Amino acid sequence: MSPGVAGLVREERLLEAAALASQERDHETARKLYERACAFGPAAREALRAGDPAAAMGLAAEAGDNALAEEAFAALEGHGSVRERLALNLETRGHCVWAARLYEASDKPRDAARAYEKAGDSLRAARILEAVKDVVAAAKILEGAMRRSPDRFALHVAYGALLLRYGKAEHATRALQKVPPRSPERRLALTWLVRGLRELGYGQAEAEAKHELDSLGGPADVTTDEPAQGIVTSRLFGRYDIVREVASSPSARVVECMDTVRREHVAVKIFAGYDARGAGRDALARFEREVRVLSALDHPNVLPLRDYLPEGPALVLAWMKGGTLDDMLRKEPIAPARAVEIAIAVLSALGEAHRVGVLHRDVKPANVLFDDAGVTRLGDFGAAHLGDLSATATAGLIGTLAYMSPEQREGRAATVRSDIYGVGALLWEMLTGERPRATDEDPRKFPTSDEDVAPSSVTQPTAARATRPSGIHRDLDARHDALVLRFLDAAPEKRPEDAFAARRELAALKWPSTLERTPLRKGSEHPRPMRAGSDRLVAQDDGSHLDTYTGRAVECVPLDDVALERARIFAGLDHPLLQTILRVDREASILWLSDADARPVSRALVPYEAARLREALAALHGEGVVHGRIDATQLRERSDGTVMLRFSANQGATGTVDNDRVALARLLGP
Repeated sequence: MSPGVAGLVREERLLEAAALASQERDHETARKLYERACAFGPAAREALRAGDPAAAMGLAAEAGDNALAEEAFAALEGHGSVRERLALNLETRGHCVWAARLYEASDKPRDAARAYEKAGDSLRAARILEAVKDVVAAAKILEGAMRRSPDRFALHVAYGALLLRYGKAEHATRALQKVPPRSPERRLALTWLVRGLRELGYGQAEAEAKHELDSLGGPADVTTDEPAQGIVTSRLFGRYDIVREVASSPSARVVECMDTVRREHVAVKIFAGYDARGAGRDALARFEREVRVLSALDHPNVLPLRDYLPEGPALVLAWMKGGTLDDMLRKEPIAPARAVEIAIAVLSALGEAHRVGVLHRDVKPANVLFDDAGVTRLGDFGAAHLGDLSATATAGLIGTLAYMSPEQREGRAATVRSDIYGVGALLWEMLTGERPRATDEDPRKFPTSDEDVAPSSVTQPTAARATRPSGIHRDLDARHDALVLRFLDAAPEKRPEDAFAARRELAALKWPSTLERTPLRKGSEHPRPMRAGSDRLVAQDDGSHLDTYTGRAVECVPLDDVALERARIFAGLDHPLLQTILRVDREASILWLSDADARPVSRALVPYEAARLREALAALHGEGVVHGRIDATQLRERSDGTVMLRFSANQGATGTVDNDRVALARLLGP
């Protein structure tokens, strides 16, 4: 910063200082000063000049400058990881259309669909999901949109066309028949309706619909309404109907399917990238080892193998409806007792594998799955070595660094104690919220209590790289720390001797089933982090609460049977202008509501806003719910300028549909 710019900043002449910095080609300083002055458009331009398109796009979105945002979007070409992080940030801030476009550009179709749906573009969201063969999710989006906006007949057409493309002619024709004769969508609806009636064999009805269609100019062009190409076929190996693609890697992709013979959901893991030479040959050998391992292991904590398809090659695995431990860790903290229960289940699976001479070598959260009953299953034994427990592999080929034992990272021989280290890494992350360090630093050097760490480390355990479990949980002590750290000892011989011994040692200690957090050291001004329930909340001066895990402002209302039923309906509608139900906290008997920081509306609403609020109220009435408390206090303006209708826990003593409409009309005008 030049002296001239610094002088203007000291005088709080920020816009002049920013302009001078721009003239001096100090574009980064100019960006910061414009942003500080809330001049987001100029700040975006300076960010582009400084070579920071991600910052530029975020600022342009805040400014509402679509031209600048387009320029920044184009400049992000080739910055995949940056685009994904920016998309999440923009989605969180309510700029959902730009977030969706970034997700699309990053080949994240499901994230893009979610963002488009939040932005109110349900049609585009459904098309994206259909393109990746997630037809059920596409249909649900359209169904929800139709409930919220029953007069948007384009939704009925899209829904009917979707059902027809997947053989649901009867339901499709019902949806298409709801499009009225004088609507602009009638011709397109009839184009699909004729097809549906033909498939159902309703000759007379088909002839009548075709006659009306001819009077409107004949069939509409529906070639552009067909789904984009995602997965090439809807059925794999002549038996498995695709539901959606779940994940992919350089060596394999996983697809959720319906087994048409057994009539059950399965996960089909298809090997990709086979090459008879070099690394491809080694990868295929690893893949085939996985088949032999899973065939040999019949254990309640091992992911079941349903079939092996050599023509893929592919594995057919039991579908784990409960997701992965990685998913669980992203949602919210895990109580120590549950964490140990999961670790013991993984150790049980490993003990069986070790008994038959198999190492897993890739124990990590993504490979720990849960069935619909919550039973823990260990999967992906493709990295395992059969027979020879002294085999080695470099860290770059197998495993994930943060969960890999020091000897594996160094390329030394792996043993059963290497897998135990992986379980220790899982346990550490479940108890502290942080992955262990991917270094060879001795974990015994970590501090032993909250007195040894900065207050912010205790307040935000996910930022505390050196906090022991007892520094996070008040009911854990040095014994628990010592055991977990023994699993993570840099010297393999100091870890438990085998999986069964490790399991016994974990079971010998008492682990709390709650998430009581250790209080801060005396004198700290930071709030204590809370457990997964209502204790996560810290009361604020304005009457709202702060969710200490997400940093989100939360409004709390008492929970009773009436409020619970109304909350279910509000949540099911998922209307963008209705206050969102975040959580039902039965333990504390409260509901968590979004937008606690939304402010009273102090301006006149434009006609579009008024129309959308009437739609939101109509959606409530369509579900048989009367709001009952509509007045100026019930309208709130979010930080992005959206005006919403607040949740009402009961309909009031005089609540009726007519009173709702009259009250809203008084607020909005004609």
